[in-house]
Amino acid sequence: MPNGIIIIDKPTDWTSMDVCAKIRGILREKRVGHSGTLDPMATGVLPVFVGQATRAVEFAESGKKEYVAGLRLGLVTDTQDVTGTTLETHEVNVSKEALSAVLPQFTGDIQQIPPMYSAIKINGKKLCDIARKGREVERKPRRLTIYELEILEQTGPADFTLRCVCSKGTYIRTLCHDIGAALGCGGCMASLRRTMAAGFTLSQAVSLDDVQAQGEALLLPTDRFFEDFPAYTIAAERQERRCRNGNPVSAPDCADGTYRVYGRDGEFLCLSIAKDGVLTSIKNFFGA
Repeated sequence: MPNGIIIIDKPTDWTSMDVCAKIRGILREKRVGHSGTLDPMATGVLPVFVGQATRAVEFAESGKKEYVAGLRLGLVTDTQDVTGTTLETHEVNVSKEALSAVLPQFTGDIQQIPPMYSAIKINGKKLCDIARKGREVERKPRRLTIYELEILEQTGPADFTLRCVCSKGTYIRTLCHDIGAALGCGGCMASLRRTMAAGFTLSQAVSLDDVQAQGEALLLPTDRFFEDFPAYTIAAERQERRCRNGNPVSAPDCADGTYRVYGRDGEFLCLSIAKDGVLTSIKNFFGA
């Protein structure tokens, strides 16, 4: 039974769930999930969790993400990207220096109003479904963090490439839209490539064709996601049995903190919190 993580370089025009469905079929495993949706037009890093590894998705979703985005100034659309219907066009006379001058407004802790074309639900209805009916509803601003935001290059009179490192919940489309508004000429997202998510980068990503050809051989072990935490191996059979039964385990040599806990044979058992010499599991990764 396959268990582990595959880092997919998501192709354009595929939804994140399309990718999961494809992997579900290739590996013949129903339990498949991803850690953070990418728009269909976007490409790049999509960590996909398979089998028991799906238990780690909740930890992966909240991590930092890095994107390389195309910003097109002078164009405003209903989707805030170039795939949408044009609402406004404006003449653009913005230098790289002028763009750079407004970026600090969008760095650090900021508030962002989610776009209408998003999967966020209000009163049980997805915003995108409401938008497709030609309606718009009020959305509350959401607090998020932009850790890094820089211009990589100018590719045309109205086109720039940005690099952004941000928190969960950031809409790069909206960021491009808001930057355009701050410059007075409007703007939208022309392209998007995610280069890092959940600590995984493009250098670790594979294509769906690779998965089709190599299958389970491409699965990374689940504990790879937690490798920043120290490891603790249970030495006694009784203690391991207690751990597998969901009970706290005595670990007097552990300083307070979070640990990857392994059984005597090296199997990754759980992620645990150590407090006052006792390890308590917060998520198990063994069993069916």
